[in-house]
Amino acid sequence: MPELPEVENARQVVEKALDRVIVEIDDADTFECRPHRPGDIARALTGGMLVEARRRGKAMWCETRLADGSDGPTLGIHLGMGGRIIVTAPDGEQTSRYGGGDPHVGERDADKPEWTRFAITFDDGGQLRLFDKRRLGRVRLEPDIDALGPDAAEITRDDFRHRIGISGAPLKARLLDQAAVSGIGNLLADEVLWQSELSPSRRAKTLTVDELDELRVILRRAIRSAIKKGGVHTGEIIPFRKKDATCPRCGAPMSRGTVGGRTTWWCSREQE
Repeated sequence: MPELPEVENARQVVEKALDRVIVEIDDADTFECRPHRPGDIARALTGGMLVEARRRGKAMWCETRLADGSDGPTLGIHLGMGGRIIVTAPDGEQTSRYGGGDPHVGERDADKPEWTRFAITFDDGGQLRLFDKRRLGRVRLEPDIDALGPDAAEITRDDFRHRIGISGAPLKARLLDQAAVSGIGNLLADEVLWQSELSPSRRAKTLTVDELDELRVILRRAIRSAIKKGGVHTGEIIPFRKKDATCPRCGAPMSRGTVGGRTTWWCSREQE
């Protein structure tokens, strides 16, 4: 599942599709566009335009404007496990693309029209397409984001202290709780806990104020790095999340277990 950095990269691609008049929408995929029926999204947005691409945590959506100048419904776009956003120029040339990191989708696969699950065509001839081989993405009007906590890249120091430090759950489980802080997934959590030398199983409420502040600084730094480099898979510890690997910092064996229902890797020496 894409994490905050991947969704932010996708959001930046969607920005290439803003302020272009929508003339056609292919929303025929009833699974990807559930609960809408074919034509529902097209009727709501054709003639208008996407005017702003927004994100909170792993959630991404577009603000829209209708043909009469009034605000339209928001359009939520979820990449699923390996969805890709492709935006093309008026001549059809691909101008921007974000790939969700699906190793089973190659460059040649991107030409297969049957894997385009949703498409917006603009009056200049360009398109925004959701290409999704696995069909695990989602497009819907008025997505619900109210249950999400503050964005992990923007959360304030005091809010982070409260939302993380108040919990009796294991630290990693609390970081993964999207209602507490939104945007942190399994890989990013392992990365920031390794960088912080904190045990993923430690109870969150046992962290000191200084430890919480340092964790937030490291989290924000890791997010910036992942956005710049193309995703959370670029983290320092990620290549060492495997059997017989050793910690790249101290050389101790990497440990594996389950925390918060997710497979977790940590340094057996520095994070115990």
